[in-house]
Amino acid sequence: MNVEIRAVKKRKDLKSFIYLAEKIHRHHKTWVPPIYADEWKYFNPKKNRSFSHCDTLLALASRDGDDIGRIMGIINHRFNEVRNEKIARFSYLETPEDEEVVKALLNHVERWAGEHGMTKIIGPYGFTDQDPEGFMVEGFENRATIATYCNFEWMPEMVESHGYTKEIDYFVYKLEVPKELPEFYRRIYERMKRKGNFEILEFDKKRKMKPWIKPVLRLMNECYTESNIFGYAPLDEREMQELAKRYYPVLDSRFVKGIVKDGELVSFVVGIPDMTKGIQKAKGKLFPFGFLKILRAAKKTKQLDLLLGAIKGKYRGRGLDVMMGTRMLMSASEAGMEMIDTHHEMESNVKVRAEMEKMGGKLYKRFRVYQKNL
Repeated sequence: MNVEIRAVKKRKDLKSFIYLAEKIHRHHKTWVPPIYADEWKYFNPKKNRSFSHCDTLLALASRDGDDIGRIMGIINHRFNEVRNEKIARFSYLETPEDEEVVKALLNHVERWAGEHGMTKIIGPYGFTDQDPEGFMVEGFENRATIATYCNFEWMPEMVESHGYTKEIDYFVYKLEVPKELPEFYRRIYERMKRKGNFEILEFDKKRKMKPWIKPVLRLMNECYTESNIFGYAPLDEREMQELAKRYYPVLDSRFVKGIVKDGELVSFVVGIPDMTKGIQKAKGKLFPFGFLKILRAAKKTKQLDLLLGAIKGKYRGRGLDVMMGTRMLMSASEAGMEMIDTHHEMESNVKVRAEMEKMGGKLYKRFRVYQKNL
């Protein structure tokens, strides 16, 4: 039977778009639903600043009147202007195991991108690299984290059969938290404390983090732009405020570390306790009691998920990563954590990957962003 594609224009269609993944993944044990309150904000141009500098398309696929697939198309003009590119992005692709549906949705976004003058499409990739990026291609037996995609094993193969090839891979390491810090890192940490006038920034209460949220995001913006992080587009002040509001509720002050030199923030790393079991139990709903399930899971978990990190350019290679990593390991150990999910590391970032492996990290997930010339 033919697949029909329609644009999402009404609230009823948007509701179908947001909740469709839940229907597709209802028997998928490692899938974690989104926080639906956040989804309604994310897909609302009045509440998501990213829409202001992007062309977007939301589309649903249906067969015999039943919605069975979805996709989002994005043209990030700010990114394209900075990089002098003509790149579109597809994201939030969800379908049953049906090649006809996958093909119809990708074709729809490709035509739309071509009509807007784009010469290439990449995906899955959202507005920024703070959104989920890349289909999982390795590690399917592991539960998703709140910042990553969770797709079926057949999805990458279907996308590849439609002419897509690898653009970049992201590696995720599983790092066991040692009961005692290795002597090698302890020595470096103590040496760094003695010289360089670097001050470790830590927090015993959440409210004490607030004055540092904007400096953290500004430093992230500076470092990610300077380092030419794949797909990253600079954020404006309002976007940074939205990002702060999005993540502040789930932050735990014990796992936010920074380094200050002469009053200036020069590096940071942010982690959160894994709360995905609670999100699964709450089915992505905060109310009436879902938030209690999520908080309970965050308190009981033995896994720490890293989210963000950066070091100011002129201070790289001076041991700041070891200082922050040491303090993070110490806090994780004190909290009873047993493992750390390192989040995405670009395949090409051999220095950071080598550091992860030096600390005993084992590659346990891999994600792939695809590309296709239009």
